[in-house]
Amino acid sequence: CVSCHSFEYGGADPRPVSKGVYGKSGIANSPTVYNSFFNFRQFWNGRAKNLYEQAEGPIHNPVEMGMDKTQVEKYLNSNSYYIEKFKEIYKSKPTYENMIDAIVEFEKALYTPNSKFDKFLRKEIKLSKNELEGYKIFKMAGCITCHNGINVGGNSFQKLGLIIPYKWENYYPDRYQITKDNRDKNIYKVPTLRNIALTAPYFHDGSIKSLKESIRKMAYHNLGYELEDDEVNKIEIFLKTLTGEKPKILNMDEK
Repeated sequence: CVSCHSFEYGGADPRPVSKGVYGKSGIANSPTVYNSFFNFRQFWNGRAKNLYEQAEGPIHNPVEMGMDKTQVEKYLNSNSYYIEKFKEIYKSKPTYENMIDAIVEFEKALYTPNSKFDKFLRKEIKLSKNELEGYKIFKMAGCITCHNGINVGGNSFQKLGLIIPYKWENYYPDRYQITKDNRDKNIYKVPTLRNIALTAPYFHDGSIKSLKESIRKMAYHNLGYELEDDEVNKIEIFLKTLTGEKPKILNMDEK
Protein backbone atom coordinates (compact mmCIF):
# COMPACT_ATOMS: atom_id res chain seq x y z
CA CYS A 1 0.00 0.00 0.00
CA VAL A 2 2.81 2.38 0.89
CA SER A 3 4.27 2.11 -2.61
CA CYS A 4 1.31 4.22 -3.82
CA HIS A 5 0.57 6.14 -0.60
CA SER A 6 3.93 7.47 0.52
CA PHE A 7 4.27 8.92 4.01
CA GLU A 8 7.04 11.12 2.60
CA TYR A 9 4.54 12.82 0.28
CA GLY A 10 1.53 13.41 2.49
CA GLY A 11 0.14 9.88 2.09
CA ALA A 12 -0.06 10.25 -1.70
CA ASP A 13 2.09 9.41 -4.74
CA PRO A 14 4.46 11.99 -6.29
CA ARG A 15 4.08 10.26 -9.67
CA PRO A 16 1.14 11.10 -11.98
CA VAL A 17 0.09 7.44 -11.80
CA SER A 18 1.44 4.60 -9.68
CA LYS A 19 3.25 1.43 -10.67
CA GLY A 20 1.74 -1.90 -9.72
CA VAL A 21 2.61 -5.57 -10.19
CA TYR A 22 5.04 -6.40 -13.00
CA GLY A 23 5.66 -2.69 -13.52
CA LYS A 24 2.14 -2.04 -14.81
CA SER A 25 1.02 1.59 -14.78
CA GLY A 26 -2.22 2.70 -13.15
CA ILE A 27 -4.72 5.05 -14.73
CA ALA A 28 -5.32 7.55 -11.91
CA ASN A 29 -3.29 9.55 -9.44
CA SER A 30 -3.29 7.93 -6.00
CA PRO A 31 -5.09 10.27 -3.56
CA THR A 32 -3.80 10.78 -0.05
CA VAL A 33 -4.62 8.10 2.48
CA TYR A 34 -4.32 10.68 5.26
CA ASN A 35 -7.68 11.62 6.78
CA SER A 36 -9.42 9.26 4.33
CA PHE A 37 -11.73 8.04 7.09
CA PHE A 38 -13.48 11.41 6.91
CA ASN A 39 -14.32 11.10 3.19
CA PHE A 40 -17.94 10.28 2.45
CA ARG A 41 -16.86 7.85 -0.30
CA GLN A 42 -13.56 6.35 -1.41
CA PHE A 43 -11.79 6.42 -4.81
CA TRP A 44 -12.11 9.28 -7.29
CA ASN A 45 -15.47 8.02 -8.52
CA GLY A 46 -16.75 7.02 -5.10
CA ARG A 47 -17.22 3.36 -5.98
CA ALA A 48 -16.34 2.29 -2.44
CA LYS A 49 -18.73 3.28 0.33
CA ASN A 50 -16.16 2.96 3.11
CA LEU A 51 -12.59 2.00 3.91
CA TYR A 52 -13.44 -1.69 4.08
CA GLU A 53 -14.59 -1.70 0.47
CA GLN A 54 -11.69 0.52 -0.55
CA ALA A 55 -9.03 -1.69 1.03
CA GLU A 56 -10.12 -4.69 -1.03
CA GLY A 57 -9.94 -2.86 -4.36
CA PRO A 58 -6.16 -2.54 -4.82
CA ILE A 59 -5.54 -6.07 -3.53
CA HIS A 60 -7.60 -7.68 -6.30
CA ASN A 61 -6.84 -5.14 -9.03
CA PRO A 62 -4.69 -6.90 -11.68
CA VAL A 63 -2.71 -3.71 -12.25
CA GLU A 64 -2.04 -2.93 -8.58
CA MET A 65 -1.44 -5.96 -6.33
CA GLY A 66 -3.04 -8.73 -8.38
CA MET A 67 -3.76 -11.07 -5.44
CA ASP A 68 -6.76 -13.14 -4.39
CA LYS A 69 -7.94 -14.19 -0.94
CA THR A 70 -6.08 -17.53 -1.04
CA GLN A 71 -2.77 -15.88 -1.94
CA VAL A 72 -3.14 -13.30 0.81
CA GLU A 73 -3.84 -15.89 3.50
CA LYS A 74 -1.00 -18.12 2.29
CA TYR A 75 1.41 -15.21 2.52
CA LEU A 76 0.25 -14.12 5.98
CA ASN A 77 0.39 -17.64 7.39
CA SER A 78 3.93 -18.14 6.14
CA ASN A 79 5.19 -15.36 8.41
CA SER A 80 5.68 -16.18 12.09
CA TYR A 81 5.41 -12.52 13.13
CA TYR A 82 1.99 -12.16 11.49
CA ILE A 83 0.81 -15.45 12.97
CA GLU A 84 1.81 -14.27 16.45
CA LYS A 85 0.24 -10.82 16.11
CA PHE A 86 -3.05 -12.02 14.60
CA LYS A 87 -3.38 -14.58 17.39
CA GLU A 88 -2.70 -11.86 19.96
CA ILE A 89 -5.16 -9.35 18.50
CA TYR A 90 -7.82 -11.42 16.69
CA LYS A 91 -7.49 -14.68 18.68
CA SER A 92 -7.09 -16.65 15.45
CA LYS A 93 -4.65 -17.38 12.69
CA PRO A 94 -4.34 -14.72 9.98
CA THR A 95 -7.41 -14.54 7.75
CA TYR A 96 -8.22 -12.34 4.78
CA GLU A 97 -11.09 -10.68 6.63
CA ASN A 98 -8.95 -9.82 9.65
CA MET A 99 -6.22 -8.50 7.38
CA ILE A 100 -8.71 -6.04 5.82
CA ASP A 101 -9.90 -5.05 9.29
CA ALA A 102 -6.30 -4.40 10.41
CA ILE A 103 -5.61 -2.18 7.40
CA VAL A 104 -8.80 -0.19 8.00
CA GLU A 105 -8.01 0.33 11.68
CA PHE A 106 -4.55 1.56 10.71
CA GLU A 107 -6.01 3.96 8.15
CA LYS A 108 -8.38 5.38 10.75
CA ALA A 109 -5.30 6.44 12.72
CA LEU A 110 -3.82 8.32 9.76
CA TYR A 111 -5.32 11.68 10.65
CA THR A 112 -3.25 14.86 10.71
CA PRO A 113 -4.48 17.18 13.46
CA ASN A 114 -3.48 20.63 14.58
CA SER A 115 -2.78 22.35 11.30
CA LYS A 116 -2.24 26.09 11.57
CA PHE A 117 -5.78 26.58 10.25
CA ASP A 118 -7.21 24.21 12.86
CA LYS A 119 -5.52 26.25 15.57
CA PHE A 120 -6.85 29.44 14.01
CA LEU A 121 -10.41 28.09 14.06
CA ARG A 122 -9.96 27.18 17.72
CA LYS A 123 -8.78 30.77 18.31
CA GLU A 124 -5.42 29.56 19.60
CA ILE A 125 -3.38 31.54 17.08
CA LYS A 126 -3.80 34.20 14.41
CA LEU A 127 -3.10 33.79 10.71
CA SER A 128 -0.61 36.08 9.03
CA LYS A 129 -1.92 38.94 6.89
CA ASN A 130 -1.38 37.02 3.64
CA GLU A 131 -2.80 33.78 5.05
CA LEU A 132 -5.93 35.56 6.23
CA GLU A 133 -6.29 37.38 2.91
CA GLY A 134 -5.92 34.07 1.08
CA TYR A 135 -8.65 32.58 3.26
CA LYS A 136 -10.95 35.49 2.42
CA ILE A 137 -10.31 35.10 -1.33
CA PHE A 138 -10.83 31.33 -1.00
CA LYS A 139 -14.29 32.03 0.40
CA MET A 140 -15.23 34.97 -1.79
CA ALA A 141 -14.20 33.25 -5.05
CA GLY A 142 -16.37 30.26 -4.15
CA CYS A 143 -13.72 27.58 -3.53
CA ILE A 144 -15.39 26.87 -0.20
CA THR A 145 -18.58 25.78 -2.01
CA CYS A 146 -16.98 22.39 -2.70
CA HIS A 147 -14.04 22.38 -0.29
CA ASN A 148 -15.66 22.50 3.14
CA GLY A 149 -16.29 20.35 6.20
CA ILE A 150 -13.84 18.50 8.42
CA ASN A 151 -11.73 17.37 5.46
CA VAL A 152 -12.04 20.63 3.51
CA GLY A 153 -13.48 18.46 0.74
CA GLY A 154 -14.13 14.76 0.37
CA ASN A 155 -17.86 15.14 1.06
CA SER A 156 -19.46 15.55 -2.38
CA PHE A 157 -19.25 14.79 -6.09
CA GLN A 158 -18.71 17.73 -8.44
CA LYS A 159 -18.20 18.28 -12.15
CA LEU A 160 -14.73 19.34 -13.24
CA GLY A 161 -15.41 22.09 -15.75
CA LEU A 162 -18.73 23.18 -14.29
CA ILE A 163 -18.59 26.71 -15.79
CA ILE A 164 -16.02 26.39 -18.57
CA PRO A 165 -15.67 22.82 -19.96
CA TYR A 166 -12.47 20.94 -19.19
CA LYS A 167 -11.44 18.44 -21.87
CA TRP A 168 -9.72 15.16 -21.08
CA GLU A 169 -8.46 12.40 -23.32
CA ASN A 170 -9.82 9.87 -20.84
CA TYR A 171 -12.62 10.51 -18.36
CA TYR A 172 -11.87 7.47 -16.21
CA PRO A 173 -12.30 7.25 -13.25
CA ASP A 174 -15.34 9.55 -13.26
CA ARG A 175 -18.84 8.80 -11.93
CA TYR A 176 -19.99 7.79 -15.41
CA GLN A 177 -17.99 4.57 -15.05
CA ILE A 178 -20.32 3.66 -12.18
CA THR A 179 -23.69 5.08 -13.24
CA LYS A 180 -23.44 5.02 -17.08
CA ASP A 181 -25.41 8.26 -16.95
CA ASN A 182 -24.02 10.80 -19.45
CA ARG A 183 -24.65 13.57 -16.93
CA ASP A 184 -21.98 12.01 -14.70
CA LYS A 185 -19.12 12.40 -17.17
CA ASN A 186 -16.24 14.38 -15.70
CA ILE A 187 -17.77 14.21 -12.21
CA TYR A 188 -15.44 13.18 -9.41
CA LYS A 189 -15.28 13.09 -5.66
CA VAL A 190 -13.99 16.44 -4.44
CA PRO A 191 -10.53 15.79 -2.97
CA THR A 192 -9.57 16.89 0.52
CA LEU A 193 -7.39 19.98 0.74
CA ARG A 194 -5.77 18.92 3.98
CA ASN A 195 -2.00 18.59 3.42
CA ILE A 196 -2.55 19.65 -0.20
CA ALA A 197 0.86 21.36 -0.30
CA LEU A 198 2.48 17.93 0.16
CA THR A 199 0.56 15.90 -2.40
CA ALA A 200 1.54 17.12 -5.87
CA PRO A 201 0.81 16.34 -8.67
CA TYR A 202 -2.87 17.26 -8.77
CA PHE A 203 -6.18 16.26 -10.38
CA HIS A 204 -7.33 12.69 -10.95
CA ASP A 205 -4.74 12.01 -13.64
CA GLY A 206 -1.84 13.78 -11.94
CA SER A 207 -1.58 16.15 -14.91
CA ILE A 208 -1.14 19.35 -12.89
CA LYS A 209 2.30 19.69 -11.38
CA SER A 210 2.02 22.75 -9.14
CA LEU A 211 -0.44 24.00 -6.55
CA LYS A 212 -0.55 27.42 -8.22
CA GLU A 213 -1.53 25.88 -11.56
CA SER A 214 -4.27 23.80 -9.96
CA ILE A 215 -5.67 26.91 -8.23
CA ARG A 216 -5.76 28.78 -11.55
CA LYS A 217 -7.43 25.95 -13.44
CA MET A 218 -10.04 25.25 -10.78
CA ALA A 219 -10.91 28.94 -10.48
CA TYR A 220 -11.23 29.28 -14.26
CA HIS A 221 -13.07 26.07 -15.14
CA ASN A 222 -15.26 25.65 -12.05
CA LEU A 223 -15.80 29.22 -10.88
CA GLY A 224 -15.38 31.23 -14.08
CA TYR A 225 -12.63 33.48 -12.68
CA GLU A 226 -9.22 34.34 -14.09
CA LEU A 227 -7.45 35.06 -10.85
CA GLU A 228 -4.70 37.67 -10.58
CA ASP A 229 -1.21 36.44 -9.67
CA ASP A 230 -1.51 38.04 -6.22
CA GLU A 231 -4.80 36.22 -5.59
CA VAL A 232 -3.31 32.88 -6.61
CA ASN A 233 -0.28 33.46 -4.39
CA LYS A 234 -2.41 34.30 -1.37
CA ILE A 235 -4.73 31.31 -1.84
CA GLU A 236 -1.65 29.09 -2.02
CA ILE A 237 -0.31 30.65 1.18
CA PHE A 238 -3.64 29.93 2.87
CA LEU A 239 -3.73 26.34 1.61
CA LYS A 240 -0.35 25.72 3.21
CA THR A 241 -1.97 26.38 6.60
CA LEU A 242 -3.90 23.12 6.05
CA THR A 243 -0.78 21.00 6.54
CA GLY A 244 -1.25 19.10 9.79
CA GLU A 245 0.91 17.13 12.16
CA LYS A 246 2.29 13.75 11.16
CA PRO A 247 -0.02 10.93 12.30
CA LYS A 248 1.04 9.74 15.75
CA ILE A 249 0.89 6.10 14.71
CA LEU A 250 3.76 6.73 12.28
CA ASN A 251 5.88 8.14 15.08
CA MET A 252 5.27 4.91 16.99
CA ASP A 253 6.64 3.01 14.00
CA GLU A 254 9.86 5.03 14.15
CA LYS A 255 10.41 3.95 17.76
